[in-house]
Amino acid sequence: MAGLPLTLIVGLGNPGPTYARTRHNAGFELVDELARRAGVSLRHQARHQGELARAVIAGAELWLLKPMTFMNLSGQSVRSVAAFYRIPPSSILVAHDELDFAPGVVRLKEGGGAGGHNGLRDLIEQLGDEFWRLRIGIGHPGDRDAVLDYVLHRPPAAEAELIHEAVIAGADAVSVMLTEGGQKAMNRLHARGAEGPHPPA
Repeated sequence: MAGLPLTLIVGLGNPGPTYARTRHNAGFELVDELARRAGVSLRHQARHQGELARAVIAGAELWLLKPMTFMNLSGQSVRSVAAFYRIPPSSILVAHDELDFAPGVVRLKEGGGAGGHNGLRDLIEQLGDEFWRLRIGIGHPGDRDAVLDYVLHRPPAAEAELIHEAVIAGADAVSVMLTEGGQKAMNRLHARGAEGPHPPA
């Protein structure tokens, strides 16, 4: 099975030490893990409003990006990089936190709506909805009014470990996507045996 021609992998999050390792920064963690595996360092690129690195993953040359615009404006940075390097949305993978999945669950999806995620909403406004998504479960606080505070805080150690395991599995899935395609990567992730989607609040 042919691999996917991914050219840009984006991790969503908020910049600065205040937000480091918070639930909303799970996408940043995924890109950091890929950069670590590839032996590259992301560097700030003012023109693209983000931290960017060129990497080789599973034999494929691609870009890694962490927008530094804050979550609600993530699309500005991604659009800048995509336009500059002429990358179509179908060749972009966006990693982000997912309230609808319990910690430890990670799923792959092609296209779709924002699902209430402000970072995805801005990306869709800037690029359309055809990009791939790697959805990293962080669980739900159980009350819609508590969501903002929940995502902007660090999880307790046990949950943090589950999220980290999901990040590792997601990074492994990226290599599968590049070499064997999206469906194969989906099958691998869905076969992990992790807890199913978190029940809606």
